[in-house]
Amino acid sequence: MKKLFIYTFLIVTSIATLVPFLWMISASFMNDGHASVFPPRFFPDEFVITQYERLFSRLAITRNFLNSLILSVLVTFISLTFNSMAGYAFAKYRFVGKKKLFNLLLSSMIIPGQVTMLPLFLMLKSMGFINTYMAIIIPGLANIFGIFLIRQYCLSIPDSLIEAARIDGASDFLIYRKIILPIATPILATLAIFTFLGTWNDFLWPLIVLPEDSMYTLPVALANLMLEHTKDPELMMSGSVITILPVIIVFLALQKYYIRGIMMGSVKE
Repeated sequence: MKKLFIYTFLIVTSIATLVPFLWMISASFMNDGHASVFPPRFFPDEFVITQYERLFSRLAITRNFLNSLILSVLVTFISLTFNSMAGYAFAKYRFVGKKKLFNLLLSSMIIPGQVTMLPLFLMLKSMGFINTYMAIIIPGLANIFGIFLIRQYCLSIPDSLIEAARIDGASDFLIYRKIILPIATPILATLAIFTFLGTWNDFLWPLIVLPEDSMYTLPVALANLMLEHTKDPELMMSGSVITILPVIIVFLALQKYYIRGIMMGSVKE
């Protein structure tokens, strides 16, 4: 009875989660007005790509898609580089004030991101980065969560492995590049997923620092689309499909490493 209850609960929860997603995909292939009927249709009478043609030809969503894609890839790559270096240093290096500095960094995680937006905006404005893509890239260089995640994983790497490499004459950077990064692949993939999703789905910060239409990321462009085309649910659903498609692809490509990273990334000192 216990297993029956668990499986029933999981099936019902999965269906409740997937139904809106499946309806969104179906509605994106419907003709105008067909998604507004009740009860809702889960299969279009005729599959058409009219809504997608409108998005990419008339509404020029291609530029916004490329903005989001390029920024998400850049921020993910740069963030993995800095976070992995800092996490490895906090895990394996000895220096004065390491524990106090790390505890200070951890304490800043309780501060809501919205609180730091104003000082961050003023700092970037004084540097002349507002209305440039650097306003998105610079805040994503490193984050406390990423440093913490990499550090916890690196604590599980035996010190003897690093010492043996040093005895063989390997430099610190060579050890980091040839030993630490390959071993930390699962946690790096996990962090890559979190970083890519966070950057791709971010709406408020790009809306603040990128006021020009041509520089909008996809979530901001989609929000404007909803304001201008509130009576076109089929068009909005096609925009939503375009928004979530890269996220699904990234997660499916890295899910094996993601699961390994979640399972192995918790270590006690």
